[in-house]
Amino acid sequence: MAQKLEGPARQLLEDPNFAYVATMRDDGTPLVVPTWVDVDNGHVVLNSNEDRTWPRRLREGGVATITVPNKDNPYEYVSFTGELVEDTHEGADEHIDRLAHKYLGADEYPNRFPGEQRVILRLRPDRVRYYNPNG
Repeated sequence: MAQKLEGPARQLLEDPNFAYVATMRDDGTPLVVPTWVDVDNGHVVLNSNEDRTWPRRLREGGVATITVPNKDNPYEYVSFTGELVEDTHEGADEHIDRLAHKYLGADEYPNRFPGEQRVILRLRPDRVRYYNPNG
């Protein structure tokens, strides 16, 4: 069941905080990777190079657990399980450039590899938990 990301939980995704995406390997152990994150229309939006392992794992399992701590106070965080609801290449190059502006202040993503294909993975957040011991 979808839950809304609102208030300080949503703000953590809007600010340049890293998301830690957890998926499952074939042997049942977790794979956790840091990545940039965006939020749009209630969905969590991730962007990756198709050659990375975690997008394939996300597609196979259909869900991921994502934790986004505050870069200035890691004791404040939002964590949720999200179901994959969109997987597209359309607009992925432009999206990674917007994320590069958010995280690096750059006009274009500077770490492209020749011939890489970007992908946008959109998740619907479920079981949202926001935590801040100071408030």
